[in-house]
Parts: sequence; structure tokens; C-alpha cells
Amino acid sequence: MKSILIIEDEKDIVDLVAYHFKQSGFSVISAVDGPTGLERARKEHPSLVILDLMLPEMDGKDICRALKSNPLTQSIPILMLTAKAEEVDRVIGFELGADDYVTKPFSPRELVLRVKAILRRKEVGQESEKIVRIGDLLIDIDGHRVSIKKNPVQLTSTEFKLLVELVSKRGRVQTREHLLDKVWGYTYEGYARTVDTHIRRLREKLGPLGDSIETLRGVGYRFKEEKE
Repeated sequence: MKSILIIEDEKDIVDLVAYHFKQSGFSVISAVDGPTGLERARKEHPSLVILDLMLPEMDGKDICRALKSNPLTQSIPILMLTAKAEEVDRVIGFELGADDYVTKPFSPRELVLRVKAILRRKEVGQESEKIVRIGDLLIDIDGHRVSIKKNPVQLTSTEFKLLVELVSKRGRVQTREHLLDKVWGYTYEGYARTVDTHIRRLREKLGPLGDSIETLRGVGYRFKEEKE
């Protein structure tokens, strides 16, 4: 049974979210403050963390940063659930490694669907290629590892999925809508900036090889077969 860790200080929200996830076949654990949530994530290694940004003692951004910087927890997907709806807050969340972002008030049904989409794309492997080599870039799909000239590149789970999706169709243009559907599991026009933010972060982490990800204005992105 997949487990969901809810880190949220409002009991009514915890109860509501827990009820819907239990109805959908998940086990649920919870924490009402930041330090307790971080400790439970480290000890119990849940399938996914639903994380509020505004928490007592330790805010959600610090928790997200701590989880993503620890090799034991960095692969755990994180969905941020918060009342902060400004674009800058979403961008910060994604830059810290969050896989998705839902603002309050929210639909519990949509929240469950978002979580299922995150877990589904984490589980789905690439059947055609397990080890991909493009110049100095090596992607171990089964091992969830990326390296450049044998130097490891630390990617979030979403950045890794995005890179694999681009590389698996290298040479072909992929629209933002297609990437949202394949990597995030949903297609909402308003979330196109999500793709842009992750592409920018991915390019930064790939260093000079980031130029292999081409932008086609008004269309989408393409991964070149070889860096020119």
C-alpha cells in the first residue's frame, strides 16, 4: 500500500485530505509542524509528501530543501499544498524540487488525481532505452542517475523525468502541453510556465550541455542529437 505523509498544521485539512486518500486505498501519516514532518519523512520514507508552506517552527520551503538535499529522501515526490497562490511562490517551490503545487481552497478529488499522476509517472519506466549516452551525457534510467563526464548531476525526480522525455524524442519538437501531460500527468494552459521553470533549472544543472535543449519560440522544446 502506498503511503502519503501530510505535513499540515490545520487539523480540518489533515482530516479532509486523509479521508479522501484512505478512500482511494492509500495509507496516511501526518505531522502538524515542520520538524516532526521532516523526521517522519526520514524515518518512514513515504511514497509522497503533501507539504504546506506555512508551518510552525520550520516552513515548508526549508523542509523541501532538506528532503531534496538528503540522498535518502531526495527521490520522494513532494506536492505543495498552500494558500500562497502568487506565481513567485510556485516558482520557488518548483526550484526547490517540488513536483506539483496546489493552492487552497482545493478540490480533494483533484488533489488525489494529482498525486496519482505523480506516482504513476515515477513508476513508469522507459521500455525502449535503459542506458542513454549522448556525447558526455549518460542517463541511467533504471538507476535514476545522470552524469556528465562521469560526474554525477543531481536532479529532482521531475527534472529527471523531463530530461528522459526530451531525450527519448531527441530531434523532435515537444510542446509545453505535451510535456505537461507526459511529465506532470495533466494539461492546463495556465501551467505552461511550470515547464519553462523546470527547463531553465535543468539547463543550469547540465552546464554547457544545457544548450542541447533548444527553445522553439511559440512551440516548445527539442533536445538535439549531438551538441553543435
